[in-house]
Amino acid sequence: MRAIAQNEFGDAEVLVLRDLPDPVISLDQVLVEVRAAGVNPVDRLVRAGYLAGVLPTHFPLVPGWDVAGVVRAVGPAVDGFSVGDEVFGYQRKDHAQHGTYAELVAATERGLAHKPASLSFEEAGGLALTGLTALQALRKVGVSPGDAVLVHAAAGGVGHLAVQVARILGASRVIGTASPRNHGFLRSLGAEPVAYGDALVDNVAELVGGDGKVDVAFDCVGGAALNDSPALVRDNSRIVSIVDTNVLELGGRYAYAKPVREDLEWLAAHAGSGELRVEVQQTFPLEQAADAHRLLEGRHVRGKIVLTV
Repeated sequence: MRAIAQNEFGDAEVLVLRDLPDPVISLDQVLVEVRAAGVNPVDRLVRAGYLAGVLPTHFPLVPGWDVAGVVRAVGPAVDGFSVGDEVFGYQRKDHAQHGTYAELVAATERGLAHKPASLSFEEAGGLALTGLTALQALRKVGVSPGDAVLVHAAAGGVGHLAVQVARILGASRVIGTASPRNHGFLRSLGAEPVAYGDALVDNVAELVGGDGKVDVAFDCVGGAALNDSPALVRDNSRIVSIVDTNVLELGGRYAYAKPVREDLEWLAAHAGSGELRVEVQQTFPLEQAADAHRLLEGRHVRGKIVLTV
């Protein structure tokens, strides 16, 4: 099969198209013919070696955890998937080597769900990791009907889905930080946009009125955005970050996406009904994975970047 693989940690240039052996599926795995693979910030961290201390890594390394495609074979112990099914999923394993930037992936059942017919493969390829991150993080801080939720970096991959998931969970207001060029986009998702920067606390206070605070702060940025969050929420235990473990020192929660089939099915149901929209800014063919990473590193992506296979 063709796959993007790297033999060392480094910049985007280490991502090279290669011919690798087809994967062999275990008794409880599914062989997926990949049609699309989402590109996520964590892929850059794995590529550069920043996660080597917490995630065992082996070369040649095929990056990628997001996948959408068609089932080509199933192990005899697999339940719920058949040859020909269109699926999507989050395929993080306990070590990094056999990722989704490839023509074929040996996938775990727990990290797969059926793709809604209304979603393109590109949209489905960008849904799993970011959608799970948003859903599981918001559940961790108990978002419920009537809450006002602030999402830092609301136009990004996780952020734009967190805005929508918060509304589905019943939030009465969702406020999203973004650059002015993305304010119209946030309004289209049902969020109230606010500019980020030094005046963030005052800007949010003016927007929400009353005591100037929200119920939940969802941090996709870290640093200054996270440090501002205690001044923006009524209860620090309802601050959740997906990028900065310093949130624990503030009394908040840290979230890291887990491959849970029931959560993937929740995302599929709401995406299939049109309640949850995946914004794909740009697609790249598999062989241009390095260009996709360079665009990602510019940190101005609206929604998702997806590789097509």
